[in-house]
Amino acid sequence: MTNSFAANPRAIQEIEHFWIPMPDGTRLAAKMWIPIDAEDEPVPAVLEFLPYRKRDGTRGRDRTNHPPVAEAGYACVRVDIRGTGDSEGVYHDEYTPQEQQDGCDIIGWLAEQSWCNGSVGIIGISWGGFNGLQIAAHRPPALKAIVSIGSTDDRYATDVHYYGGSLIKDNIDWSAVMFGYNALPPDAELVGDSWRPMWEARLEANVPWALEWLRHQRRDDYWRQGSVCEDFSKITCAVYAVSGWGDNYNEAVPRLVSGLNTPVKGLSGPWCHQYPNKGFPGPAIGFLQETVRWWDHWLKGIDTGVMEEPAWRAWIQDSQPPQTIYEERPGHWAGAQSWPDPAIDWQHWIMNPGRLEQTAGDAVPMSVKSLQTTGMTQAQLCHHGEAGSFSTDQREDDAGSLVFLSDPLPEKTEILGAPMVELTLSSDRPTAFVAVRLNDVAPNGTATRVHHGVLNLTRPTDRATTTPLTPGKPLTVRVEIDDIGHAFAKGNRIAVSVSSTYWPLVWPSPEPVTLTLVGGQCHLELPVRPATSADNDLHDFDAPVNGPGEDVTAIREADTKRTITRDTATGLVTEYIEFDDGLTCHDEISLTEGALGKSWHSVREGDPLSAESRTERVDVWQKDGLEIEIHTTQRLTCDLTDFFFEARCEAFENGKSVFSREWTETIPRDGN
Repeated sequence: MTNSFAANPRAIQEIEHFWIPMPDGTRLAAKMWIPIDAEDEPVPAVLEFLPYRKRDGTRGRDRTNHPPVAEAGYACVRVDIRGTGDSEGVYHDEYTPQEQQDGCDIIGWLAEQSWCNGSVGIIGISWGGFNGLQIAAHRPPALKAIVSIGSTDDRYATDVHYYGGSLIKDNIDWSAVMFGYNALPPDAELVGDSWRPMWEARLEANVPWALEWLRHQRRDDYWRQGSVCEDFSKITCAVYAVSGWGDNYNEAVPRLVSGLNTPVKGLSGPWCHQYPNKGFPGPAIGFLQETVRWWDHWLKGIDTGVMEEPAWRAWIQDSQPPQTIYEERPGHWAGAQSWPDPAIDWQHWIMNPGRLEQTAGDAVPMSVKSLQTTGMTQAQLCHHGEAGSFSTDQREDDAGSLVFLSDPLPEKTEILGAPMVELTLSSDRPTAFVAVRLNDVAPNGTATRVHHGVLNLTRPTDRATTTPLTPGKPLTVRVEIDDIGHAFAKGNRIAVSVSSTYWPLVWPSPEPVTLTLVGGQCHLELPVRPATSADNDLHDFDAPVNGPGEDVTAIREADTKRTITRDTATGLVTEYIEFDDGLTCHDEISLTEGALGKSWHSVREGDPLSAESRTERVDVWQKDGLEIEIHTTQRLTCDLTDFFFEARCEAFENGKSVFSREWTETIPRDGN
């Protein structure tokens, strides 16, 4: 038994592997933690449905999260998506209709089992948070509630492909991860002699997903599929939406709280892309206890008081000097009874030349032609708390930006929500974007990025349509800065920085762009939250109580490196990132796995067509004398009118090449 938080913990068993049959005959691989007496006293089922390999990839995390919940009287079921891990079939893309239908069929199967009381929930972070929402929109009858962590309701607006309608580098980086991962074999110990034909089918079906993502540069039907914001009314089960301010997916929480017409709760902490019981930066919370309060209410009909609490609970982080990593983010919890919160005071700041002020000055044109490397201080998207997860001092990027600075604040100023910047501007080129940063400037001048926003000016309101700009013609646009809970300290200054580039996050416009803003006609709208004593009455989160995890032997320790180099002879500036997942032996099953990924994002000053994104990755899987290596590469370059994409996948078995394939494609640029 684990260090349980349940009042009367039930003895549980771990079932390492069993099959769940799909209507078409495909079998999906599952693992379960369940009370040993569930046949006599049936329990609700809680599903986590992922492609990340239950056997090895998420083994330690699963054993951290699921056993304590099972002891509280639940069957926690972890299933590999079709064509991944040890499940049969092949997989072609993320969040497919087939995946969603499989999720519905799994729920139906679970509800019919003799050990299940007929009620099912879904929990998941990232991918599992996405498909939890997507499956909920199909309304499988047994699904009563979900917990969606680090996910999004809008696949185009807030995932790792496009941001504000602009192509971002993570479109390539994330494709590289799945390109290698999708080519790994199942475990013969579980699937038997069929492991080889299963693996061969996966290799044949494996393609770099970035190709498809690049073919859809607008918000078309490809992205609408699986974006539950298209019709929130389809979701009728209860939804608990969770994320952290250090997570790329923080914006979905308030959108779901405000948009869903079903029982919904939101939680936004200081964390990166992690479960909050392991949340980093801290403070971590007893999140497994919180989920059991949620499940008890919705799957067992026990009044736990969870629905009497604020609709959205958010961490208001205090001002801190800029750092690439934080152990803790000081602050306090705040609660909003509804969202939007009528108590929010939208403060209006005029962007006069160099200044944020309460009154407008004369209309003054101000031009900015940012260096192609403006944006190098930014944090990485979708990070997990590793070094480089947070942005460095913003003054370096401010050198290539128009900066608007307030006077020192007379008092501490808290904000909660999505700040908005309205800009009247023009571009000297038909294709352009604008990047906006909200910064917290200390008395000594150091500038900490609070958050940022990007807008592709060729589709300022309708992301489905590309309309080239008329050079020199003014237009007024609204740029939403990502949601945040932040307290500007008394004596600090608020700053807005505007640039025409934001590399390497955003792919450069085809030509160097000069943006001309009209000072006195641009403004910042800031969601200021008045202090309230009600925050003191919020219930305290318990300390984290986690499962035992697993015994592993680290053959190579995980590590992350990010360096920026500048070739003074050529002007080429390169961001190099090395994501080393380490090499780990899972002692209990004598299985070793790991990966080493590298990426290069480079551009030459004055030449946006020199932009290049390149990835290399090696995935390793070893068991019972079988050694598999998957070597993958990807490369993206461009000219004025097209993107050029190259990729390669090669599989090695015990050092011998057994499969290889290459791709070379040209894809027209569309507003990017």
